[in-house]
Amino acid sequence: MFSCNTTTSGHSTFLLTGFPGLEASHHWVSIPINLICVVSILGNSIILFLINTDPALHEPMYSFLSMLAASDLGLCASTFPTMVWLFWLGVRELPFDLCAAQMFFIHAFTYVESGVLLAMAFDRFVAIRDPLHYASILTHSAMAKVGAAILVRAVLLNLPGPILLRRLLFPQVSVLSHCYCLHCDLVGLACSDTQVNSLVGLVSILLSLGFDSSLIMLSYALILETVLSIASPGERLKALNTCVSHLCIVLIFYLPKLGLSVLHRVEKHSYPALAVLMANLHFLVPPFMNPIVYCVKSKQIRQGLLKRFQQKRVDVS
Repeated sequence: MFSCNTTTSGHSTFLLTGFPGLEASHHWVSIPINLICVVSILGNSIILFLINTDPALHEPMYSFLSMLAASDLGLCASTFPTMVWLFWLGVRELPFDLCAAQMFFIHAFTYVESGVLLAMAFDRFVAIRDPLHYASILTHSAMAKVGAAILVRAVLLNLPGPILLRRLLFPQVSVLSHCYCLHCDLVGLACSDTQVNSLVGLVSILLSLGFDSSLIMLSYALILETVLSIASPGERLKALNTCVSHLCIVLIFYLPKLGLSVLHRVEKHSYPALAVLMANLHFLVPPFMNPIVYCVKSKQIRQGLLKRFQQKRVDVS
């Protein structure tokens, strides 16, 4: 931690942190992380390509899935560059403006993903609760409005963060806790009063992740109530099976965040390398796992992939 004796506003330099104690092995340690990033980018790009080019996938559920894939790509694009700079190029320095911009995009895409997961929960709720009116409720126009609302909310909730950070004083050089910039990390490094910044950050989280997770749980409570009212056990299982993929990605999205929060409060200083690993995985695992979950669980996605491969083989022949 650098001294606050010499402080500046908007002209500080931040030092990225890799894995404490493993600096000499960063190249090797980062190989699996970089592979996860590459697979995430390829997987989500394939999902986007399939949904956009296959008319059979032009349904509300897959439109929301394409939004999820786009937000995952945005999250990868926000975190991957500084990982490459640190682990492969050995560059630790990050100027204030670049750090604030990365912070904005990381949090914005995280909020977008959370909002899309809520929209997908509503999609499953309508499909099970009111299947006859499903197509009339989730029209293309309605989905476009939902997507726009999710994006606008993410931008509005994150705009105050970088703006308010500029009024804070930081040491000339500050050491970050991770290999990317987060709002809570930057606020903790400031030398001036951060009450307003902390309050804005808390409100932002409550109005995004807190609000979304509460409504997702409510949606599944109503879905379970509807499923239990179905007389046929086979129909119950069929209805629940349509929610498995979404429930998996909800858990993949929220559980790493919960685990990281617990680790930061309990054993962060005892196991710093583990805290950094969890911090990286909590951003890398959802973009990596989401395409895999939907490829495994969605028959339509698998059929679309097979059709593309067969078409490619025919073209080559």
